[in-house]
Amino acid sequence: MTTPMPPSELFRHGLRLLLEKDIPGWVALWDEDGVFEFPFAPDGWPARLEGKAAVADYMRRYPDHIDLREFPDVRIHQTTVPETIVVEMRGTGRLVETGAPFDMTYIAVVTVKDGRITFYRDYWNPLAVQEPGAGFAGVGR
Repeated sequence: MTTPMPPSELFRHGLRLLLEKDIPGWVALWDEDGVFEFPFAPDGWPARLEGKAAVADYMRRYPDHIDLREFPDVRIHQTTVPETIVVEMRGTGRLVETGAPFDMTYIAVVTVKDGRITFYRDYWNPLAVQEPGAGFAGVGR
């Protein structure tokens, strides 16, 4: 029996999977009942996804829209709740359709139980997105 990865390690592993464009691998990190929220989602974009299947459907086209190249600045903060972390990060790359640069800063609150993501609240800035598909929330539109 193996010990599940702590939240910070699981999160960093998930970032590596996103850079490798391994969306099925990233989705496999989720609990079946996991919740993905986007508090700043603009009208017409999903604000909440419930369940691993909804997360998978939302993320499946991510590499078709964004070619992530690196996460140059990732800071993970442990909360007083061992299962929950707060992450400050920046993702860079390019938009696939236009070739324009992609540079987005995120803050995420992530809860992991039994080695799976059960809750992920993604605070991103929709005003920084100049065209559809440039941020996580644009992927599933």
